[in-house]
Amino acid sequence: MVLVVIAAAAILLKLTVFRAKPVSVQAAKVQRGEVIESVTNTRAGTLKVRQRSKLSPQIGGRVVALPYPKGASVKTGSVLLKLDASVQSAQVQLAREELKTAEAKALEACLAAALARREWVRGAALEKDGITSRQSLDALESARDTTAASCQAARAALEQARAQVKLAEAELALTEVTAPFDGVLADCSTAVGEWITPAPPGVPIPPVLDFLDPSTAYVSAPIDEVDSVRVKPGQVVIITMDSRPGERFAGKLSRVAPYVLDVMEQNRTVEVEATFDNPATAASALPGTSSDMEIILSRVENVMRIPTAAVAEGGMVLAVEGGRLRERSIKTGLKNWQYTQVLDGLREGDWVVTARDSTAVKPGSRVTVRE
Repeated sequence: MVLVVIAAAAILLKLTVFRAKPVSVQAAKVQRGEVIESVTNTRAGTLKVRQRSKLSPQIGGRVVALPYPKGASVKTGSVLLKLDASVQSAQVQLAREELKTAEAKALEACLAAALARREWVRGAALEKDGITSRQSLDALESARDTTAASCQAARAALEQARAQVKLAEAELALTEVTAPFDGVLADCSTAVGEWITPAPPGVPIPPVLDFLDPSTAYVSAPIDEVDSVRVKPGQVVIITMDSRPGERFAGKLSRVAPYVLDVMEQNRTVEVEATFDNPATAASALPGTSSDMEIILSRVENVMRIPTAAVAEGGMVLAVEGGRLRERSIKTGLKNWQYTQVLDGLREGDWVVTARDSTAVKPGSRVTVRE
C-alpha cells in the first residue's frame, strides 16, 4: 500500500512540479485578406532617367559664364555654359562687313552689265539701219558678255559672303551650351575662368555638365530567367526605394529585355524596366537610388491566408490545438514572400507557427502563443 502511495505521489509530482514548461512559439491566425502572386528582382535595381545628357562644348575655350547652379531647374534652350566668344564675335562682325562689300560690288557689277546690254541693244538697232559698223557692234557685244559674267561672279561672291556669315555665326554658337530639354542641372565639373581644353579631331571633349529630366525616371532591375516568360509590359508593378523606407509606389512594367544576361553564368537574369504611375513621384526620386520592384502576376481578395513563413516543405504547417502542436498538411493557392492562400486543411481563426526557431518546436509539444 505504501509503495502504491509513493508511486502515485511520484506520478503527481512529474505531472505538476516537474512537468516541462510550455514552449513559447511565434504564431499567426488564419485570416482573410488579399494574396498576390508576383515576381521580384533577384538583385537590387537602380532608379534611372530616360532623358539624361552628358554635355560639353564642341570647341575649347575659357569659361566666362555658368548661369545656373547645380540642382537648378532649366527650360529648353537656356544657356548652361558660355565660353569666351571675343574671337568668334569679331569673325561674325568681319563676315558681316565683307557681306556688305560683296553686296555693293554685286550691285555695281550688275548695273554695269545692265548698261552694257542696253548699249548693245541700241548698237544693234543702229547697225541694222547702217548707221554704225559691225566692228562697233562686236565691241558692244563683248562688253555686254564681259559685264554679264562680272555680274554673275559678283553674285556668286555675294552668296559666298552670306555663307561666311552663317559659318561665323555657327562658330559663335559653339561657344554656348544650351539645355536640350526641360530638366535639372545635376552636376557641373568646371568653373568660371577655367579652360576647357580642345580635343583632337574625332575625339569628343570630356563632359563637364550632367543634365537630366527627373520626370522620366524609371526603375531597371534583373529578374530570374525562369520568370521572364511570366512577365510582359503593362503589368502592374509595386516599386520600393531604399531611400524612402515604408513607401510603396504604383507603376507599370514598360520593358522586358529580349535577351538573357549571362555575365554571371551561374545566375542568368533578364533586365526589366518599370515606370511610375504618378509623374510627381518620378520627378521627386533621385537617379541612382537603389530600388526594387514587385511585378503583379495575379491577385485574389478576401481569401484565407497565412504567413508564407508558416508553410514548410510539402505544404506542412504546425497548428496549435488545445495548447499543443499538431502537424497538418494544407492545400495552397497563390503565394508570395509574405502570404500564402489556404484552400484546404485549416479554418479561419486557427493558429499556425510562423518561426521554427527551436528543436522544441515540434509536433506534440506544449506551447504558448506569442504573435
